[in-house]
Amino acid sequence: MTPGQSLARGVARALLGFDFVSLAEFVPAPGLRVDLICLGPKAEVWIVECKSCRADFVADNKWQGYLGWCDRFFWAVDTAFPTELLPAETGIILADGYGAEIVRMAAETPLAAARRKALLRGFGRAAALRLQALNDPGVSASVFP
Repeated sequence: MTPGQSLARGVARALLGFDFVSLAEFVPAPGLRVDLICLGPKAEVWIVECKSCRADFVADNKWQGYLGWCDRFFWAVDTAFPTELLPAETGIILADGYGAEIVRMAAETPLAAARRKALLRGFGRAAALRLQALNDPGVSASVFP
């Protein structure tokens, strides 16, 4: 498991306590792949990008493209990460492989209804296909993002 995957696991575990379910490596649109997309009990959509080090963050030049695909955007980092690098309007989640804590809530920018509907449909299809692939080794989960 990579450091980013470990952070994602800790975040997903923690957000489940707030009734959010998560999918890792989700493609909301062609050319975009988020580390975690999280769906809340009122259909709120959060995106979490996991950064294991400063270089990982500095090299990420696509994160602003994710802002239009969520109600709130967060960074998940470990306690050694220099959080002052992270943009003020974004949320911060401190995480490790076993859990996480939201230390700064992200600004809310509500999705348009049509985009929310498309994301919810994609989330459901991706989750169902991944489950089917777990239950049937003849099915490839890579058929659908």
